[in-house]
Amino acid sequence: MTAGLSVGLFVPVVDEIAQNWGNLRNLWYSVRYRNRSIRVSTSYLFKIYIDGKYLLIRGSRYRNQFQPVGGVHKVSPQGNATLSAMGVTDDDLIPLDSVSYRDLRVRVPGKKIFQFFQWFDSRQGREDSPWREFQEELLATDILPQADFPHIMHNYLRREVDSVRYSEWAEALEILVADVYELVPNQKQEDALRQLAASGHPDIVWVSSQQIKRRGAVTGQPQTIEISAHSRRIL
Repeated sequence: MTAGLSVGLFVPVVDEIAQNWGNLRNLWYSVRYRNRSIRVSTSYLFKIYIDGKYLLIRGSRYRNQFQPVGGVHKVSPQGNATLSAMGVTDDDLIPLDSVSYRDLRVRVPGKKIFQFFQWFDSRQGREDSPWREFQEELLATDILPQADFPHIMHNYLRREVDSVRYSEWAEALEILVADVYELVPNQKQEDALRQLAASGHPDIVWVSSQQIKRRGAVTGQPQTIEISAHSRRIL
């Protein structure tokens, strides 16, 4: 009877911890790294999957690399004010230009990590739709016909938050965040995607899950494309 009571009390505790794991982790980071600065980069990615293949697009900054449609979240002026009050500063690794302006790629005081993610989860003062990058990368470039995509349906799949780690590239502690969406095309849009697949467009590739896992390599064949490491997130 005592054992049964213990299990009965233990299970709700474990459930509560599991449901709030992200908050507990961020709270721990705020204590452990309170005197450090942490680079945080948040983005959203599109899983576009037709006939057993995934659509990847040529990178705008790294032209020899293919990756999922998507990009870094943008912050509104109101969001900037909130972040400034936390002591959050712009990241200096990517040059600030018309493309990267207001990107949510920042340096957060370690003691503010919990507060930062509370703000991020509130969705206030930041981009909360994947439409912009879809429009900029596939429609404004005429890769897909705008007439067939006046709007899109998508499913939100999940959020992936990497554990804090030291990045040699950034020379800083770093947390990467990615929201993954799945395009749900209607029949006309499916037809347009199939036409794109048949067109051989130089800025688009359609690849298997195995190619994504192997960064573009195909067994027994010379490697002709390079696929970004973060493309795995859409699988």
